[in-house]
Amino acid sequence: MSSALRVQPPPDPSLRTDEAQPRFWRCSVATYHRMIETGVLTPSDPVELLDGWLVEKMPKNPRQRSATWKTRRTLEQALPPGWFVNVQDPITTETSEPEPDVTVVRGDPTDYADRHPGPADTPLVVEVADSSLAHDRSWKRDLYARANVRTYWIVHLVDHVLEVFTDPTPAAEFPTYTHHQILSPGQNVTLDLDHTRHTFPVTAFLA
Repeated sequence: MSSALRVQPPPDPSLRTDEAQPRFWRCSVATYHRMIETGVLTPSDPVELLDGWLVEKMPKNPRQRSATWKTRRTLEQALPPGWFVNVQDPITTETSEPEPDVTVVRGDPTDYADRHPGPADTPLVVEVADSSLAHDRSWKRDLYARANVRTYWIVHLVDHVLEVFTDPTPAAEFPTYTHHQILSPGQNVTLDLDHTRHTFPVTAFLA
């Protein structure tokens, strides 16, 4: 990353206003895109834009990479025509450009030559969580709910379960998901894509 840009974590809401807080950088989607276009940020810079904050991405360990690969393979084998799977590629919302571990996207990759998919194009977002679990269960969950992403999964490698969030409340004062399930190995999870329903064993996603 350019030495002119110092990336800091977002403010910690648990800190009192009179306590020292870490520095961080506010950034709009438009500014973030200009930074990429002008080379201030490059593909090697481990950052993403979350709720208007430029945030350093956490590195992936082998177990997370294995679960990401299993998730992609499982979904790709079941998708009907008109859908594809992205891995660690951006989706653009009004205030964010996260790079989820896995997404199911409407259409064909060539449909997105001039833009990234948005929430309306992305009925499923998946994060594979190990050390990032608290982050994925709170900030990212609410970010995806605010963007009206229909279904959010956390492949929970700590407890070896799949967390399923559905029915977002984007217009609420504090957006979140109305329904939350925790599914264990031996159970199945369903995914609705327009008029088709697909069922998977939870073990297909766990490393």
